[in-house]
Amino acid sequence: MTGADLVYWHRKREHWRMLAEGAPDPATRDYLHQHFDPTARAIDGRERALAAVGLLEEALSLDLRRPQDYYGRVWSAAFRAGELAHQQDDFEAELDDLSSQAS
Repeated sequence: MTGADLVYWHRKREHWRMLAEGAPDPATRDYLHQHFDPTARAIDGRERALAAVGLLEEALSLDLRRPQDYYGRVWSAAFRAGELAHQQDDFEAELDDLSSQAS
């Protein structure tokens, strides 16, 4: 996953959410949400990784439908999807720790 395709994956995530919410029954909706969850977590992890290296705003301004946006620092910032999903899990654990400390 590269930084340049972040907007593409945002559009895909929204498409999956709409697909799941339009499911004919709750079981199908839940299945679709569960099926797409690993990719959604990887997208969230990629956002945090890009933010950590100061490239999030640049990545959000790119659109793969415009070839002139394919080049530059963000395009070359690539991350393994599994590592991004792991980053999301760590982030959620940190949030859980913070919320338990606040209570």
